[in-house]
Amino acid sequence: MTVATTTDSQTVQTALCAVRPQVAVDRLVTDLVPPRHFAQARFATYRANPAHPSQGRALARLTEIAQQITAPKRGLFARRQAAPAVYLDGGFGVGKTHLLTSLAHAVGEALGPDKAAYGTFVEYTNLVGALGFLPTVEALAAKKLVCIDEFELDDAGDTTLMSRLMRELADRGVALAATSNTLPDALGEGRFAAQDFQREIKALSDRFETLRVDGEDYRHRDVVTDSEPLTEDEVVAAAARPGATLDAFDDLLEHLATVHPSRYGALLDGVSVVALTGVHPVTAQAVALRLVVLVDRLYDRDVPVLLGGSGDTRGLFTEEMLAGGYRKKYYRALSRLGALAEEGRKLV
Repeated sequence: MTVATTTDSQTVQTALCAVRPQVAVDRLVTDLVPPRHFAQARFATYRANPAHPSQGRALARLTEIAQQITAPKRGLFARRQAAPAVYLDGGFGVGKTHLLTSLAHAVGEALGPDKAAYGTFVEYTNLVGALGFLPTVEALAAKKLVCIDEFELDDAGDTTLMSRLMRELADRGVALAATSNTLPDALGEGRFAAQDFQREIKALSDRFETLRVDGEDYRHRDVVTDSEPLTEDEVVAAAARPGATLDAFDDLLEHLATVHPSRYGALLDGVSVVALTGVHPVTAQAVALRLVVLVDRLYDRDVPVLLGGSGDTRGLFTEEMLAGGYRKKYYRALSRLGALAEEGRKLV
């Protein structure tokens, strides 16, 4: 990994800005596995909150679906049985991804790790962009299960593309599982994302079973993001450890514009901590959306962050962004970044 010198002339510090990741196309397929953050996630480790019975019901149903996918097919009409398709609907941090990765692990452990694909909505759209639509269908049709986390409904073109991809896979007998998020201000009001999901996937809507997952954000965004910010000196000092990177926030935002989002995961290869100085509110939408993708990849890989400058994740995105069409992405990023920042604070 390339290194860059920090403001401390005695220290040579790795910087994300100095990394130009090169990613082979086939890695985009082989990387479609549950992320490190959920490497140990299993149905047995999911703790359903008795105060929210829907969690227990979702756990039980997904366990049944895993058994259905992995059970040997018998009889003359076994091939004609439609593969299951399930959609997990709920708010941020209620355990949907834990359940989804548990399903992927259950199928992979029973049939072989190459039989279950797991990725975010963005990773699948990037895969289509890299391989082309038909080669992507062929690559994923070899799977027994395709999991799509964080299904996004804010881009009509990408949503249509993913709907078509899922239809092709379903027609080939591939089981499907997806999640997306309901906004915090819609929780408890019955305005969950399922209606939007069913509307946008149109021809597939009757195949999907919706499982509602209620609950509160276990990442405690309202608590985590209230933490006092670190000083710049604390960030620089804490970043002096193996595998840590140190970048000025503005420099990193500029660098992200030069790297395709499909390579943000590779950008973090070998990185154990990401330290940022001069953190401040982001006001440009394109810049903010790139940052959201980076936060997702950091969260997938359990990489703590150290935030200097304002260091206040609550004000990272503008009120207009949090009320706009991409607000689900921003709320998810705030929840995840807050949790990563709290892990970073423990290092100081």
